[in-house]
Amino acid sequence: MREFFVEPLELECGEVLPSVEVEYTTYGTLSPAKDNVIWVCHALTADSRVAEWWPHTVEQGRFLDPEKWFVVCACFLGSPYGTTSPVTINPATGRRYGAEFPTITVRDMVAVHSRLAERLGIERVELLIGSSIGGFQAMEWAIAAPGFARRVALIATCTRSSAWAIAFNESQRMAIEADATFHTDSPDAGAAGMAVARSIALLSYRGAEAYNATQTDPDGEKLRGFRATTYQQHQGEKLRRRFDANCYYRLTEAVDSHNIARSRGSVEEVLRTIEAKTLVVAITSDILFPPSDHVVMVENIPSVEYRLIDSPFGHDGFLVEYEQLDEIIKEFMNS
Repeated sequence: MREFFVEPLELECGEVLPSVEVEYTTYGTLSPAKDNVIWVCHALTADSRVAEWWPHTVEQGRFLDPEKWFVVCACFLGSPYGTTSPVTINPATGRRYGAEFPTITVRDMVAVHSRLAERLGIERVELLIGSSIGGFQAMEWAIAAPGFARRVALIATCTRSSAWAIAFNESQRMAIEADATFHTDSPDAGAAGMAVARSIALLSYRGAEAYNATQTDPDGEKLRGFRATTYQQHQGEKLRRRFDANCYYRLTEAVDSHNIARSRGSVEEVLRTIEAKTLVVAITSDILFPPSDHVVMVENIPSVEYRLIDSPFGHDGFLVEYEQLDEIIKEFMNS
């Protein structure tokens, strides 16, 4: 489904988008009182179809049970999957925005989703949930509109992107820029560079423990063609076929600029303004947003619960460890 907003959107960078369209998906039925809404904020290269990318969550008996909840997920600003982004036609030129698409932030994404919630008549949600950059969005929304969510779940995320995370993203953008087709008018501009960028990203998503457990070759006599090399190539090719390099470039920049305290005060002061009952979930082996990144949330959000998922799968544990996560979220919702 898609909504179109004719009102201009002023971005945090100062530029203005003349109009905005938003792609979204819903599961389940909205109750007459509109009191059964769960809003999911998706991760970097995901989309609004939660049931397809978050395994065993949108199922009967699970924490996104469509027989109980009205689940909403919208593609964020900059996504190539239907919401306004670099692949959108620029009304001023009649061509795709491409590299001319302005710099966007997580706050801009939240502003667009706030418009969608208002259009759908949703004034309050029972749960606002997000992992990774989805956690950035959920946190920003809980701060910008304290009364919007009764509960918030922040999974494998942080209050401000670290130099470590930014460095990973810059290496990915350097790979895209090294592709001679980037900044051309081709629909596949930068695609080969983006495949390399994705292989870099996977290192931060999984880490050494997961790679050594799943990609080690049983044949120790090999001289080439290692399992880890084909895995990197396969993952890069998968993203190359389904994503857009200009979108990827702008979205990694949005990750870098994430800082809930920007123009607001200290991180601690800002976290104390969150009114929603909050669940913070970290993953033991996450090297991108390690458990230490979550401490400031646990220590400063007024009403908070903390859970640690034990997993060797790093940051991707929020996708892989759905059984642990399901138990944690349902316990939180019933508390």
